[in-house]
Amino acid sequence: MADRYQQLVNTPVGRLVSKQVGLPQPIKLERYEPGQPVISGPVLLGGVGRLEAPAREVVDRIGAERASHSADTVKAIVFDATDIGTSEELGALREFFQPAVRKLRPCGRVVVLGTPPAEAGDPREAIAQRALEGFVRALGKELRDGASAQLIYVAPKAEDQLEATVRFFLSPKSAYVSGQVVRIGRAVASHDSIDWERPLAGKVAIVTGAARGIGASIAEVLTRDGAEVVGVDIPGQGTDIEVDITDADAPATIASEVLDAHGGVDVVVHNAGVTRDKKIAGMRPELWDTLMDINLIAPQRIDRELFERKAVRSNGRIVCVSSISGIAGNAGQTNYSTSKAGVIGIVQTWAPELAKRGVTVNAVAPGFIETQMTAAMPIALREAGRRMNSMAQGGLPVDVAETIAWFASPASAGVTGNVVRVCGQSMIGA
Repeated sequence: MADRYQQLVNTPVGRLVSKQVGLPQPIKLERYEPGQPVISGPVLLGGVGRLEAPAREVVDRIGAERASHSADTVKAIVFDATDIGTSEELGALREFFQPAVRKLRPCGRVVVLGTPPAEAGDPREAIAQRALEGFVRALGKELRDGASAQLIYVAPKAEDQLEATVRFFLSPKSAYVSGQVVRIGRAVASHDSIDWERPLAGKVAIVTGAARGIGASIAEVLTRDGAEVVGVDIPGQGTDIEVDITDADAPATIASEVLDAHGGVDVVVHNAGVTRDKKIAGMRPELWDTLMDINLIAPQRIDRELFERKAVRSNGRIVCVSSISGIAGNAGQTNYSTSKAGVIGIVQTWAPELAKRGVTVNAVAPGFIETQMTAAMPIALREAGRRMNSMAQGGLPVDVAETIAWFASPASAGVTGNVVRVCGQSMIGA
């Protein structure tokens, strides 16, 4: 559904009036188009920690111009904060960003690099590095004109895993992602020969709920990136595998068809999900049970079958679709919030174990995304959902799909156990 308000405030008269009365002024976000560069504009590098050289190398490999500190404007800022070892040294953030952030262009990018607090050298460093989260989240809420800010924690000896994540967060593919914290760990998978235009070439991906909405967009983006996508949805939807994922034999059917046709799978995206809204006082058993079967139980059964039959290949990817409702809760959605929090539990529980098999598991947590479901909401709730984030607008299904494609990339071997919100930095939740 078109965002008429956004269209209005981006007219000359609308911009003038909205500014005078203090209304939100959401601009049209820059989104990726095939063939365009990772970033269109100069990148300002700051900080002199252990990630300064790796970050500079990534910026050079993507063909971006490196800006000088005297530059008038920049498209992105990348700051290596790994050398901040005490609380007193956090002042370096103010010293660098106070002048730098004013140079940021519309739809600009800020990326701060740090060390995971748990892997810091001593307690003082751990405290200082943890403080970076507050800085980045607050900065993201201060930025305007579609700009975003992210924090990437990179474990020691995981510097070679940095490129895929920096590419994603500098690019228009991350248009509706802001205020997020991503952790990159050590991994053995190499991505020296990856085709960054088609990183999933030769890979097979399963996408559940692939017939429409976010699922259809996921399938489209993974196909664009080179994957052979096996769509799964209920009978009558025209997907490759037509099955109700809650059926007792559904996991076996999916595993058998993938093994028979492709010999295995590289990417599994658990996207299928439903809502059955009702406050807990009026929650009927069937509303609870049906939703839980689809949203939470079926993905676990499918994964169990795929792994028992060794259908998931080495360097495989499991990506789950959660929701900010699973992080912050939502009135009238006790069942939905429970299921989506459980999806986060899948990621956090299985990440260490699957890492031993060379497989990653991550989740996206969408906020307000423009779909048929949100178009049917009452106008007051719909407008509140759109405006209550740092971007002051709803996201698009492609925003969720691009984030999943980053998780799915062979170059994201060090990215596991993460939950990344695709919500324009919603004011709800963490």
